[in-house]
Amino acid sequence: MIEVARALRLDLLIKLALSVMLGGIIGFERELAGKPAGLRTNILICLGAALLMDLSTRVGLVDGYRIGDPGRIAAQVVTGVGFIGAGTIMQGSGVVTGLTSAATIWVVAAIGLAVGAGYYVEGLGAGLLVTFVLAGIGRLEIYVRRLRRVVTATIRTRPGTPPEELAAALRAQGIVVEQQRVFDHDEDRTFELKLSGPSRQFEVAATTLLARDFVYGVNID
Repeated sequence: MIEVARALRLDLLIKLALSVMLGGIIGFERELAGKPAGLRTNILICLGAALLMDLSTRVGLVDGYRIGDPGRIAAQVVTGVGFIGAGTIMQGSGVVTGLTSAATIWVVAAIGLAVGAGYYVEGLGAGLLVTFVLAGIGRLEIYVRRLRRVVTATIRTRPGTPPEELAAALRAQGIVVEQQRVFDHDEDRTFELKLSGPSRQFEVAATTLLARDFVYGVNID
């Protein structure tokens, strides 16, 4: 039976099955959240990383003796997955999105490497923790973003822009101008503002303001 298991590589089958399960659990949460890197993406990354890690540990073995570096293929997975993660990060109008998806792809690959190396408990524990972070702490993150906070902002607008017009645009996003200073230049009018509002609305407000034709630039600290 032992020889049959070795011939059929049942140990590799277990690794691949576990990587599919763990990648699927994380990918299912991402799919429910409507993220671009969803169920199939996370399963394939975790499965591929596990397979490459198994290959990496065996490629240098000759008659039971190691003549090569067992980490040479695995090391390329770490850097290679970085390119996939970078592809999920997008930047537009001063707002960066996709960082969580990129981090998820990276950690799913790490879980696949752990499973492929035979560290089943570590891989299973990491998979469950990642799922908890994405699903459980995600709700906490939403709550924190709803909390009100006070920030300072510098907004450049078209010369002569009325302060009331800018305040109305911010108020439409649930943000109130607490204090303001106005500086006029030949090429623009600059507002230095103290703003208060829900944490998550500041990013939305910055994007909305930049879409207005009278706004030249937004910098929120």
